[in-house]
Amino acid sequence: MDNTNIYDVLKERDLIKQITYEDEFKETIQKEKVSVYLGIDPTADSIHIGHFIPLMMMSYFQKCGHRPIILIGGGTAFIGDPSGKTDMRKMLSKEDISHNVDNIIKQVSKFISFEGDNAAIIVNNGDWILDLNYMDFIRTYGIYFNVNRMLDAECFKQRMEKGLTFFELNYMLMQSYDFLHLFEEKGCKVQIGGDDQWSNMLAGVDLIRKIHQNGSFCVTCPLLLNSEGKKMGKTVKGALWLDANKTSPYEFYQYWRNIQDSEVYDVLRMLTRLPMDEVKRLSNLPGEEINEAKKIAAFEITKLIHGDAEAIKAQEAAQALFEGQGSIENMPSITLDDYNISILDAIIKCEMAPSKGQARTLITQGGITLNDNKITDVNYVLSENDFLDGYAILKKGKKVFFKLEKN
Repeated sequence: MDNTNIYDVLKERDLIKQITYEDEFKETIQKEKVSVYLGIDPTADSIHIGHFIPLMMMSYFQKCGHRPIILIGGGTAFIGDPSGKTDMRKMLSKEDISHNVDNIIKQVSKFISFEGDNAAIIVNNGDWILDLNYMDFIRTYGIYFNVNRMLDAECFKQRMEKGLTFFELNYMLMQSYDFLHLFEEKGCKVQIGGDDQWSNMLAGVDLIRKIHQNGSFCVTCPLLLNSEGKKMGKTVKGALWLDANKTSPYEFYQYWRNIQDSEVYDVLRMLTRLPMDEVKRLSNLPGEEINEAKKIAAFEITKLIHGDAEAIKAQEAAQALFEGQGSIENMPSITLDDYNISILDAIIKCEMAPSKGQARTLITQGGITLNDNKITDVNYVLSENDFLDGYAILKKGKKVFFKLEKN
């Protein structure tokens, strides 16, 4: 793919939401291989599904011969991006940030290569931001930012309702300075990111062009939305994480297996590397056949994140549970210290509900079965008779299963 035009690749998969100086961008990437950066703030010890599409976009840039720069926000994480937030982010300690950075670096390597002529590099903006002299910084660069224009930016609007702190207002300046620093030190001309970052990214492009009067660009990718127009990636446990310890490969697989029919096309084109002809064929399968497309999507995405072996295990577990095929050994399980656990405690232990009150509601609404028998008694206590095969199968609704095993 090295000789393929990245603009054409992204356009074919409809991965460009907004772009600055489009004609100039197309001309630049036609003439030269550029450095492209993606920023990730280490506000958690794992990246989540929201980072997936920008990382896929970055992988296409690299396959087309351009050099990825992954910027880990070890400095900006001390502030926290206010974009899309109604409350100020929790402030992290240096130790938390350092731990998160190490984990994120491992996950990013699944998408891009750190070898070859256009090997990716990782930088930490803490290396240049944390030692800045604030008075020198604001005197040198503050003159390029119009406060009225900043307050009109989409990323600040929600925060304005509850009160935007001056502390958070600095985030846009810091992110813009990141781009300027990489432009001057690494020759980086392009920033990519999710469309919710448009205002921050645009500010960086403007800063570079005001100071250097030449080419800098930003490209945003669409956000992954469900059929209701809300962000995809929420599970009963919260965010859909790329860390197997936070979201198991089986749960990850099942999330994509259970998407709506109308979401298949977007998921396949944005989150897999299947050729677009195949994406269109699968997305147009009629009736019940569309479920085969969902299985392929779930397998391909899980393979990309967790590898072939884990994707196969997740697939086999799903087949065992829903199709009577495959191995039950690979289904999600928990180990109990005692057979005699209340059904409410078992539901909570499997994280099918966050509280006993909600667990009771699940039972009274007929949503819980044990070994294919519907549980109607909220005071039910499991016994050895429920483990005649050495395990018991607890089920919530039609799609959430856990194997209960005694220690």
